[in-house]
Amino acid sequence: MDYFLLFIILALAAEILGTVGGFGSSLFFVPIASFFLDFHSVLGITAIFHVSSNLTKIAFFRKGLDKNLMIWVGTPAILFVIIGAYFSNLFNSKILEIILACFLIITSLTFLFFKQIILKPTIKNSVLGGIFSGLIAGLIGTGGAIRGITLTSFGLTIETFIATSAFIDLGVDLSRSIVYYNNGFVHKHDLYLIPFLLIASILGTFIGKKLLNYISENRFKSIVLILILITGVITFLKLTIFSN
Repeated sequence: MDYFLLFIILALAAEILGTVGGFGSSLFFVPIASFFLDFHSVLGITAIFHVSSNLTKIAFFRKGLDKNLMIWVGTPAILFVIIGAYFSNLFNSKILEIILACFLIITSLTFLFFKQIILKPTIKNSVLGGIFSGLIAGLIGTGGAIRGITLTSFGLTIETFIATSAFIDLGVDLSRSIVYYNNGFVHKHDLYLIPFLLIASILGTFIGKKLLNYISENRFKSIVLILILITGVITFLKLTIFSN
């Protein structure tokens, strides 16, 4: 199969899983894209792709927005994603990829085996969740799992969860896109991918929303976590064993 077509199909799959699982597509898209592009290019293209992805989610789920959570989680996330994005230019890209792989493995295993883990729905935890998710998103390209943990503690409906997360993520992605551009991560020769990724984000969100009507949220999230684990393991092996 042509690598370009495979890349777009996998981006579509990442968008579908990100919509239904509630983590956001970047959790899947970043490690997938790292097989096709260098890691700094992945950070740049992911931020731009995610802007269109979140605009699509907002269009589909806009009625569910929780404005208070958008402020308490979103504001610190936007501030700290700028810090994380700035420091991403100071680290070796392979180190960041290994951090990403370990992050995916630890996150998936934690929530597969310790499903009882929840955060108390407090303003303090909202702010801390926003800080950590923003910092991680800036450094390694994805902080959706941490933001998801934070929002889940408030017992939100699926529509409210996705809409609020998408609004926060939009601010995060717009902010880090600017920093990544200044860091030289957005390359002109990669921009041809944007229209195709835009189509993938719209179609993937549409399919994901339809699937939410037929699939148990808890059951599907277990499947999503397993896929995250597999993605993390493959990424780690690629960097540590197969690169030698």
